[in-house]
Amino acid sequence: MPPPTTIRSIEFFRAKSTRSLSIRDATHSIPEIGFVITRITLENGVTGEAYLLSFHYNPGAIKGALDDVRELALGKDASRPGEFLLHHQKESEYFGVLGINQWACGSVNIAMWDAWAKTIGQPVWKLFGAYRDRVPLYGSGGWLSYSIDELLDEVRAYVKRGFRAVKIKVGSSEPARDLERLAKVREAVGDGINIMMDANQGLNLASALRLAEAARPLRITWFEEPIAHTNFAGYQQLRQHAGMSLAMGEREFDTVALRELIDRNAIDLWQPDLLRLGSVEAWRESAALAAAHHIPVLPHYYKEYDVPLLMTVSNAFGAESFDWIDDLITDPIVMREGFAYPNQGAGWGFSFRESFLSSL
Repeated sequence: MPPPTTIRSIEFFRAKSTRSLSIRDATHSIPEIGFVITRITLENGVTGEAYLLSFHYNPGAIKGALDDVRELALGKDASRPGEFLLHHQKESEYFGVLGINQWACGSVNIAMWDAWAKTIGQPVWKLFGAYRDRVPLYGSGGWLSYSIDELLDEVRAYVKRGFRAVKIKVGSSEPARDLERLAKVREAVGDGINIMMDANQGLNLASALRLAEAARPLRITWFEEPIAHTNFAGYQQLRQHAGMSLAMGEREFDTVALRELIDRNAIDLWQPDLLRLGSVEAWRESAALAAAHHIPVLPHYYKEYDVPLLMTVSNAFGAESFDWIDDLITDPIVMREGFAYPNQGAGWGFSFRESFLSSL
């Protein structure tokens, strides 16, 4: 008889945000906000879930990678997620572990942690031990597709809800427009709110330097992904001359970029993406590498997982907040006065509502 924590079945679902809208940043146009949900069921009947932000990209490739990872994960012990990672890496090596295979692996790994923590009746963050009881949370958005009025409505709403920091997109085809949007946001939110800007790799080195210099009087807290994530020498020059902190990491499937930037003294904030890194273990390993070099961790997007994980590392800086799945799940992350508090329920502390799910 298999152990009670053996994975008996794996299902995949799709869901669309109730707040879905067409949005645009400096490098992508996104017609809708969608997700893929993984649900595993153990022999003991406990279920574990995970989700990945899929937007509209590569639905066939995502489905294929998930179908393949299901075959690798069935029969594995959810109490030993690291063992599954090693198995997946070995079996995926021929065609490449990094990329969409790693997203699929990450979705199963996250669901395994959910199911294992539920089996022992504990929140995931308590399995690692906590450094704190809350983490700062910032409101994200500010899409280039917004009108000025839509942009200001969003940042004012964040401030009204208690957020103490907001992030907006830059990298438009008209550089003066970026500066105008930043200035209007500063005027709208006042001096007591931190403002960050995110170019989504949409600028070259010269234009990023010009924007940083022009925006300096507006007291920008950090400049995120100003240039291509592989331009390590460019990040080195930017950090020397931009006059503001640089944040990077959401596009990385491993810690190569982090190591390269550390060697060049070219990064201030590390932004790991849990699904791209492919596991809870890899996320925490990257945070440890950053901590060894006194670099704070500021993860990309997945607040439902990042808030609990940030509780468990010494160098937590804050978490990013979108409301895109809040209506789809039980027990969304609680935010008060600019701080997020981890869920107290077992596992990740939330689950998806059946009424929003359809088969993949």
